[in-house]
Amino acid sequence: MKNIGVLSLGCSRNLVDTEMVLSRLKNKGYKIGEIDNAKIAIVNTCAFIREAVEESLEVIKELIALKKEKRIKKIIIYGCLVERYKDKLLLHLKGVDALVGRISLNHGIRKYFLTPKHFSYLKICEGCVNLCSFCVIPYIKPKFQSRPLQSIIEEVKFLDKKGVKELDLIGQDITVYGRDISSDLNLVKLLKEILKNTKNIRWIRLLYLYPHNISDELLELINKEERICKYMDLPLQHINERILKLMNRKTDPQYIFNLIKRIREKIPSVFIRTTLIVGFPTETEEEFGELLDFVKETKFERLGAFMYSKEKDAPASELKPQVPFLVKQKRFNQLMQVQQEISSLVNKRFLGKTIEVLIDEKQNDYYLGRSIYDAPEVDGCVWVKSRRILKVGSFIKVKIFDTLEYDLVGEAIL
Repeated sequence: MKNIGVLSLGCSRNLVDTEMVLSRLKNKGYKIGEIDNAKIAIVNTCAFIREAVEESLEVIKELIALKKEKRIKKIIIYGCLVERYKDKLLLHLKGVDALVGRISLNHGIRKYFLTPKHFSYLKICEGCVNLCSFCVIPYIKPKFQSRPLQSIIEEVKFLDKKGVKELDLIGQDITVYGRDISSDLNLVKLLKEILKNTKNIRWIRLLYLYPHNISDELLELINKEERICKYMDLPLQHINERILKLMNRKTDPQYIFNLIKRIREKIPSVFIRTTLIVGFPTETEEEFGELLDFVKETKFERLGAFMYSKEKDAPASELKPQVPFLVKQKRFNQLMQVQQEISSLVNKRFLGKTIEVLIDEKQNDYYLGRSIYDAPEVDGCVWVKSRRILKVGSFIKVKIFDTLEYDLVGEAIL
């Protein structure tokens, strides 16, 4: 019964939780393996949007089928799906042996990792204070909680000694880190402590910086410190004033325009990534056109978009009229076509230039790596040709000789 398989669904925050669970199990002597060969199957679920719920349920049903065939003996489900639908799961999923909610943020140091050895996510806070009308996180997660500074630094020191080259700080909104602990603790102070206590970590990436909490102090630190990636992930969601109000966002169009101008002035080499929602309830063609024009004019270096997902517990689900699926799909395709053209132009800036690339893996005749402007899993990559063997996790100088819509192609300079 000590043979355990674990599957992590959803976001990188879930991945960190899964790594912590695996670390605890390994410390207790359990053997970790593939989930379909395990005696005990554990699934960390996601329930952020309908598609994530459906994926989680499908995986659970497949495991129940394996249990009926006596290929596995126990099924344990935990995470966001349990937090959101515990009573329904108890009623409908009879083959599940245990349902567990979330794990504590104040965990120890992870010793088991699902990411490659050279990069790691580090969750610094849990929950969210923003209460956006389209989001169910406040109904799944507890109130906002920051991980204590000393706990973070202890783990950072461990990761630094372990040989991690890239550290990605994550949370629903890391800009409010520390406010619930002390008026003297914030993201800037945390970053300074991380920099002071590490020497091997070369890239520190900040993910999910909500726009209304971006301070000049933070921008100046990012610009000044070479090891902090000149990469800002700002989930803006929309630009139309009426839609922003309905979303319960704490920004308006003028603030957003000014913020982008301020970021580009204070960090001249910055790449800005944003996330947008199309088809929010009551969004008109004119309002979507305003969003499209905003993207064309701003020319975000990185951009992700989502079709609005109606979630029962979120306030926006009560808004009428809801935008039909086919309209949402059309708007999504229009937006991504515009962004593809912008991304292609952004990448052409690199043609003929030599850049630093972190090698992630070998794939056939190429190595796959990322520039400082590319976050794991969500951005493009650099396809690297090399006459010599390259070490995964190493930084390599690469001369770019071709560009694609989202990726770069280059040759290693050895």
